[in-house]
Amino acid sequence: MTIRIGIVTVSDRASKGVYEDKGGPAIQDALREILSCDWQPVPRLIPDEQPIIEQTLRDLCDQEHCCLVVTTGGTGPAKRDVTPEATEAVCDKILDGFGEQMRAVSLKVVPTAILSRQIAGIRGQSLIVNLPGKPSAIRECLLAVFPAIPYCVDLIDGPFLTTHDHVAKAFRPKK
Repeated sequence: MTIRIGIVTVSDRASKGVYEDKGGPAIQDALREILSCDWQPVPRLIPDEQPIIEQTLRDLCDQEHCCLVVTTGGTGPAKRDVTPEATEAVCDKILDGFGEQMRAVSLKVVPTAILSRQIAGIRGQSLIVNLPGKPSAIRECLLAVFPAIPYCVDLIDGPFLTTHDHVAKAFRPKK
């Protein structure tokens, strides 16, 4: 069974072709660096519209069977930033620690990290993680939370994710 990972860029301007999507490729690059197992990206580029974000997340989890869905964009305080609301609307459980850890790491770099509203949650057998929109922040936030992601995916009966230990060592409790 192929490991499928959804990669969602939420951006009005990038989805209209006003500028190039740099967030989705940054997620793919970081995941290629982190994961040692074979996996297939399932990318989406969509506008900041809550119904579209919700439907995209549902499709990636329920139809595309992605064990992990990583989003970028739409997590700030601006009026059109609704990715966390869409994520919360489709999730069965919210995992607050992901957002807390990402903000803690980002605060070491920029004081405006407190404005970021990233969250993560579970929908069925999928973990959804919201990342910020800036490519450098995408990598640092993924590295900060990825040690917990493979075990989380294990706990929701997803595929066995392996990492390059020198990049992000997956933590699994000893049996």
